[in-house]
Amino acid sequence: MAANNRPRSREKYITNDSKGVARRDSTPQSGRPQGGPSRGAMIGGGISLPVLLIMAVLYFLGGGSVDPSTTLYQTDSSNWTATSSARLDTTVAEGSRDKYTKLLGDGRDTITIMVYMCGTDLESRSGMATNDLKEMAAASLSDQVNLLIYTGGCAQWRNNTVSSQTNQIYKLENGGLRCLVPDDGAKAMTSPDTLTAFIKWSAAQYPADRYDLIFWDHGGGSISGYGYDEKFKNAGSMPLSGIAAALKGAGVLFDFIGFDACLMATAETALMLDDYGDYLIASEETEPGIGWYYTDWLTALSNDTSMPTTEIARHIIDDFTVACARAVSGQKTTLSVIDLAEFSHTVPDRLNGFAQNVRSLVSTDYSTVSNARYHAREFAQSSRIDQVDLVNLAENVASTEGNALANALKSAVKYNRTSANMTNAYGVSIYFPQQRKDYVEKAAGEYEYIGMDDDYTDCIRAFANTQAAGQTTTSAQDIMTVFNLLTSGRNAAPSTSEPTIQPDELVWQSNDGTATLSLSEDEWDSVLSLDLAMYYDDGSGYYDLGLDNVFDFDDDDRLIASTDRTWIAINGQPVAYYHTDTTEDGDDYTITGYVPVRLNGDRASLLLVFDNDNPRGYIAGAVYEEEEADTVAKNLTGLTPGDTLDFLCSYYSYDGDYKEEVLLGDAMTVTDDMQISNVDVGSGDVRILYRFTDIYSQHYWTESLKL
Repeated sequence: MAANNRPRSREKYITNDSKGVARRDSTPQSGRPQGGPSRGAMIGGGISLPVLLIMAVLYFLGGGSVDPSTTLYQTDSSNWTATSSARLDTTVAEGSRDKYTKLLGDGRDTITIMVYMCGTDLESRSGMATNDLKEMAAASLSDQVNLLIYTGGCAQWRNNTVSSQTNQIYKLENGGLRCLVPDDGAKAMTSPDTLTAFIKWSAAQYPADRYDLIFWDHGGGSISGYGYDEKFKNAGSMPLSGIAAALKGAGVLFDFIGFDACLMATAETALMLDDYGDYLIASEETEPGIGWYYTDWLTALSNDTSMPTTEIARHIIDDFTVACARAVSGQKTTLSVIDLAEFSHTVPDRLNGFAQNVRSLVSTDYSTVSNARYHAREFAQSSRIDQVDLVNLAENVASTEGNALANALKSAVKYNRTSANMTNAYGVSIYFPQQRKDYVEKAAGEYEYIGMDDDYTDCIRAFANTQAAGQTTTSAQDIMTVFNLLTSGRNAAPSTSEPTIQPDELVWQSNDGTATLSLSEDEWDSVLSLDLAMYYDDGSGYYDLGLDNVFDFDDDDRLIASTDRTWIAINGQPVAYYHTDTTEDGDDYTITGYVPVRLNGDRASLLLVFDNDNPRGYIAGAVYEEEEADTVAKNLTGLTPGDTLDFLCSYYSYDGDYKEEVLLGDAMTVTDDMQISNVDVGSGDVRILYRFTDIYSQHYWTESLKL
């Protein structure tokens, strides 16, 4: 039994159906495939342009290559598979400001909902915006509800109505779209001016008792903010400072501001929005491609236009989580509603106290902070945006200040639901550096603009600087180290002045014919993660088969080398696999990783999940490769029987020079019973080595073993 400070390994399930590691005769083309997600004055003073009324929504939204019979995800709560402990909190902390929106009650309120729909590659590849328009059109809208949709940002809308040439405004009426502004010009939707003008126009043309704003597109969270415009790629995203400028210029106060986009449920977003709205509805994690499910909550709101905002949010959150559980069950999903009045009243002082406490700990007990950060729930980990759940982080630090902050956050989050495989996500995240220290100064600039105090900026700077002082390895150095080990077998620790693991202890010893490795308990205390790397030699170079968190310990808690020559495979085909994330909550665990592929010809990554209920793993879906953008796509999509998979693998010379990307094995057709297992990799030479990652995010490699 391994000691408590050892990392967790996934379960290895070995089968005898190996196809072996071998390249296909033809290799994939270089470069990216086309497309690809992973999700007069401006408009003038009146509606003087021609009006187009289009009915029969399943026809006019059924153009392009989107099937007009696409299934909409109904929300039957009997099929709920996500966590069920959520409770709607209708209380508000004493001393919080009054809400901007005053409800008339008794169903007398009028509502104008503004959907800012930047279609981008989410629409041009997969028709995700079109599907959401269908869901909106399927709702039974009251005459008291004005649903306005601003469209743009997409190279090719996959329906017969929305223009790909110019931005437009539509109003949903009688199950169809009425075009109010057919030509608003080609304008970047990540420009604050475009958003400002849409809001001002909407409020002037459709004045109401309640205003709601929904951002639809990609999201990048605290640092990058909202949006990616496919037609104005160089315009970048709209950071929090840009959103604040747009909302300030619009002069409209909102009942709720929602993000049908990834990663926007952050403390920074909430603090920025306090001047402009009463509630924030957003996700801590990346959203699946299907996004929000619109039909039912819009119908419920139309039936009672005086519905309390927290109740509207509960409908949105429940509908979203149930739809995701059905469509992409492996995706970790989150959605929460934050009371901005309470948040701005109770959180800032406690956040400052926590930041001061952490900054002090960084200089006196860095390992406590590093371990708290590493074990905090992290979102979009493979995207390296460094956003973690703030409650989880604060409770991990386990200080008086941290507990006070956690309690204030839990109170300000009025409703929060997650998928069953998501733990330690309490509804609000924050940027805390670990992988991307270069974001610290960008964050500092955003914090200054939105009015955050300096304490948190000083805290993350101190942590990043201390981490950098103990870290020397770059990605290039990592590759050089690995190939020196592959060719010479010799080990050398990073050239840091105070290594947490001594190089002479990263050498294999033979114990009764078994290769083992010993570290001191202090060294194990400094280890955050452990992964096995395997390189397959075909006689001309190496196939990089990736990193997998599979390992065993003997009765003396020594690491045992995995010498069985097996690697992770799908239906017997060895694949390149990269472990990205292990989360634990007591005995519960979730391990995720990805396999690079071409899915029906487009570059993507298969998401593999291993957990308590599925220790042998399953394919949760696929994420398409993105164009270079500041934001993260809401794009996990399920596999469909009949889809084609081509497995990709990097190939290197013996000197460590990257040669090409090759196809492993034959094309594979997706079925309902895809099997994940470990199989023998074949007759070629194999070299393995292990990578330790310490509290400074420094990598240490063992010597390699030839099998």
